[in-house]
Amino acid sequence: MIQRVHELYDSLERQRILLSFKGALTAELVTALLGAVERKMLVIEPDAKARKRVFNVVMECLQNQFHHQTKWHDVQGDEPAAANGVVMIAHTDEGYSILTGNFMAANEVEHLRSYLDHINDLTDDSLRDLYREKLNNGSFSAKGGGGLGMIDIARKSGSKLEYGFVPYDEGNTFFSLNVNVTT
Repeated sequence: MIQRVHELYDSLERQRILLSFKGALTAELVTALLGAVERKMLVIEPDAKARKRVFNVVMECLQNQFHHQTKWHDVQGDEPAAANGVVMIAHTDEGYSILTGNFMAANEVEHLRSYLDHINDLTDDSLRDLYREKLNNGSFSAKGGGGLGMIDIARKSGSKLEYGFVPYDEGNTFFSLNVNVTT
């Protein structure tokens, strides 16, 4: 067992993983993870502007995951399992990669896919305009958000949102999001 821990450590170091977490997010845990990211970034990233952009994207990703985490039901329809997700932040040659994943209802996939494709199709100016429009609109989703999170992530990262959906069972899908922030 000790050797496996060392091998895991070596692997994380080689891949330059700054943070890796799997489990249910709470507000307190989001705050703690953001604090850890901030402290790590102070040590490894000399550019204050880059640190701020990465931190803001990580914050949006974690908040998005926290607010949209879903308890999934197994195929037998038993009690819902605990909401589970994964977060990983890696330092790459080009900057940083923020990866998140969580379960979602399978019947919501097409709506989210369409929304993400729409965001990815927009220019920087169009993203800014959409952000302002949503901000001024004042309407909120069933989860209480104004729909700004993904737009903000795309704006602050300056890159397209990479995403995927993996069917889990008849009612649940695992959604993954990768956001690259170049420095």
